[in-house]
Amino acid sequence: MIVEMKTGAPGFEVDAVVDKAKLLGLNVQLNLGTDKVVVALLGSNTGFIDTDQFAVLPGVESVTRIMKPYKLASREFRKQNSVVTINDVQVGGQQLVVMAGPCAVESEAQLTEAAGVVKDAGAVILRGGAFKPRTSPFSFQGLKQAGLELLDKTRQNFGLPVITEVVDAQDAEMMADYVDIFQVGSRNMQNYSLLTCLGKIRRPVVLKRGFACTITEWLTAADYLLSEGNEQVILCERGIRTFEDSTRFSLDISSIPVIKKYSHLPLVVDPSHAAGHYSLVPALAKAAIAAGADGLLIEMHPDPRKALVDGIQSLSPSDFRQLMADLKPIAAAVGRTL
Repeated sequence: MIVEMKTGAPGFEVDAVVDKAKLLGLNVQLNLGTDKVVVALLGSNTGFIDTDQFAVLPGVESVTRIMKPYKLASREFRKQNSVVTINDVQVGGQQLVVMAGPCAVESEAQLTEAAGVVKDAGAVILRGGAFKPRTSPFSFQGLKQAGLELLDKTRQNFGLPVITEVVDAQDAEMMADYVDIFQVGSRNMQNYSLLTCLGKIRRPVVLKRGFACTITEWLTAADYLLSEGNEQVILCERGIRTFEDSTRFSLDISSIPVIKKYSHLPLVVDPSHAAGHYSLVPALAKAAIAAGADGLLIEMHPDPRKALVDGIQSLSPSDFRQLMADLKPIAAAVGRTL
């Protein structure tokens, strides 16, 4: 249930709504807008509470039931687009944000070279996996702690924020000292204990869509982060599993306008995992920007032929530079900058 206060409603009127909600056993989340306050009333019994109990309170403009299972990620809760700020980078604003780098951190030399290419090409966030959840237990699992230390050293040397995947709630607090953004992978989108933990840490989180999950399930998972007070949530479309086998996954371009219609959260797209092959990545990346994505998460390796993880879908430095150049006119065509 959403209670929208009148423009300029004083604090004591907002407090009266909050007190009423708590009296009824409801949880409360406040959206403090520039001109008005929106109060989200959360709880399993909201469907049995008469909206008039809040509509009659002083300062209340309207009371609306949210019928969708996701509440805090919805447009009803926050009409304006949310912008997530990482250092001086804004995701969801006028500028399109490109996060790029190797799938896995392999060595200091590899990460340093990748960071140089990323920065010179105009991308603003460095990606690299220290912990790599793999389908096979015999595959390379990442450098773990050593990888985090390399990410930390590289971000300081190049002035680039870094994003890496977190796979275990027990590691989250420790990892927060080394990285700027947590990435929750597709397999962990519905790992609710992990999401609850990350919600409490209040560090920016990129939440990838589960490869067999609906948009509704995806946004409901985002509510786990938001309900703990972490408003720095970025969604990431990375393709879903369908009957099609010519690509690794089917990139759901339609999810971009759907998310923009029903949610205020910023959205980036990972074309690398969807494509499964480097030759397809540029076309999918361009399509994502044209469809309204706020940015891209791209795998780029200094030498894909030597990559320990996902070399076949990683762009080479020259291909990445070309893609960044090709994206500029597309960004301009949709009223964005790169």
